Order: sequence, then C-alpha cells, then structure tokens
Amino acid sequence: MEALLAVAIGVLVAASVYLMLARNVLRFIFGLVLISNAANLTIFVAGRLTVGAPPLIAKGTEAPADGVANALPQALVLTAIVIGFGLFAFALVLMFRAYTTLGTLYSDEMRIAEPPEDAIG
Repeated sequence: MEALLAVAIGVLVAASVYLMLARNVLRFIFGLVLISNAANLTIFVAGRLTVGAPPLIAKGTEAPADGVANALPQALVLTAIVIGFGLFAFALVLMFRAYTTLGTLYSDEMRIAEPPEDAIG
C-alpha cells in the first residue's frame, strides 16, 4: 500500500512541477494545490497506515498499542488541509483581481510596474 501511495505522491509532484512552470497564473495555482496535496499525503503516509486499528490509548497505559497509526501526522494533515484551502481561496481571488486589472493571466504580460521595453536605454 505504501508503494502505491509513493507512486501517487511522485505523480502529484511531477504534475505540480509541470503546472507551476507554466506562464499561466491559473495553472500555477493548480500546481500549488497539487504540491500541497502531495506534501499532505507524504506526512500522512509517514504516520503509518493501518486498517481497522484506531490510534487510541487504552486506559491505564501511557502509549498506544503496537501496530497503530500515529495520530500526530493525522492532526497535522488536517490542519494543513484547512490552511491550504484558505491559501487556495486567497490565490483565486488575487488571480481574479489581477485578471480584471491587467486583462491577462500570463505572467510575461503582467508588466504594469515595469517600463516599456522601447523606453529602456
């Protein structure tokens, strides 16, 4: 199971790098979401995968039984999902604002703060 998830993480990272190298800002945002999901999946897999064994501590013991998943990576992934959604919503609004102001989604054409090329030297 871990090998299948490792391949899935590799595919997600490869797809996200491909999307983030594009000049289109919308593709960049989708690549950012994919790499965030790949990182979340990596943290989740690092906490061990078990079927039907919840990470609960029995009464009177100080640690969970052997062979259960670690609860800390699960909590970290849940927090990262919420933060990632907030980042995605902010990036979409920022992209929409840039499109309405500049009229393009291509980063090469977003040159409002730079002088025209014919005015340089």
